[in-house]
Amino acid sequence: MDKKNALRAGAVAAGTTLMMLLMSPAASALTRDDGDDPGPGLSVAETLGLYVIAPIGLFVVIAGLVMVLDRSKKQQQS
Repeated sequence: MDKKNALRAGAVAAGTTLMMLLMSPAASALTRDDGDDPGPGLSVAETLGLYVIAPIGLFVVIAGLVMVLDRSKKQQQS
């Protein structure tokens, strides 16, 4: 029974993803709208820093805070 539910959930997720991709064509992003004023593009280093290094750093900071706060609670209970 669990395999059937997992298969059903996978099919629903795949179908939803496919429909979202089909309903939002990327070609419409090539057309400029009135009032469109794009800024300067990002360099490779800025892109990597913004979309790779910053999220990893944020994850490390949050995970470190959780570990430190969890450890301090365990020491107080003993």
